[in-house]
Amino acid sequence: METILKITNLNKIFNKKLHAVKNVSFEIKKGNVYGILGPNGSGKSTTLGIVLNVVNKTSGDFEWFGGKLNTHEALKKVGAIIERPNFYPYMTAKENLELVCKIKGTNFSKVDEKLELVGLLERKNDKFRTYSLGMKQRLAIASALLNDPEILILDEPTNGLDPQGIRQIRDIIRIIASQGTTILLASHLLDEVEKVCSHVVVLQKGVILYQGSVHNMIANDSFFEVKADKMVQLKSVLENHESVKNTVEEEGKLLVYLNNEISARELNSYAFEHKIVLEHLVKRKNSLEEQFLELTKNK
Repeated sequence: METILKITNLNKIFNKKLHAVKNVSFEIKKGNVYGILGPNGSGKSTTLGIVLNVVNKTSGDFEWFGGKLNTHEALKKVGAIIERPNFYPYMTAKENLELVCKIKGTNFSKVDEKLELVGLLERKNDKFRTYSLGMKQRLAIASALLNDPEILILDEPTNGLDPQGIRQIRDIIRIIASQGTTILLASHLLDEVEKVCSHVVVLQKGVILYQGSVHNMIANDSFFEVKADKMVQLKSVLENHESVKNTVEEEGKLLVYLNNEISARELNSYAFEHKIVLEHLVKRKNSLEEQFLELTKNK
């Protein structure tokens, strides 16, 4: 799979004191949706600023598209929104995007196409100042897509939006990704990353704590939720199973954590062999939030 962006041992120190990005390395492969996840101040925006040539790195390196293009040329194939949408308030959405087309050297025919993609085609002749915050953000995405970039970079794309606006942006991200555009978004919202990203880089205080697929991150440490009439006996029996690490009682159910992976059928059979009939048996996995809290604990 083609590498869109490769970051190697990247460091950024501000004023000789604040080490905002610490030896960060990761790759962005074509066709995936990547999330850089971390609390405010974790180095997400700084990392994006460096690869977009708006923040100077202290050390380390990055290369676009396998190093075949210099950064200036490579960025012509990149669409990015790293600040609040900034358009002329007394111009219409259509006029603002046509101005962007002139700057980018893009055909005006792209304007209606991208406005339709972000659900603003019917409002194209309305002035920018009449737009809600969510509409402004969607217009910014349309603007970033005018040159049909190979990768779209978004910094906190749903920041400040109401639930409806957040959902609209998420839906748009999914549509863009389904059309083959690689996406890199920075967010402090776990729910956002879990719902739209295929891969995640977890940053805290400038350090990578995890990188890989979202599925693998939340697939770890699966556990069972069980219930039976004989709860005391059930707890005692299950804690004697060689694959069970420990059990925790919660809201009338028993959470069963494992040393080794076993199937629901095996657990059910084991309980039945000990004359316990399970009335509730569900295999669960930790949410991204639970995994994130575990990763960042004591860091």
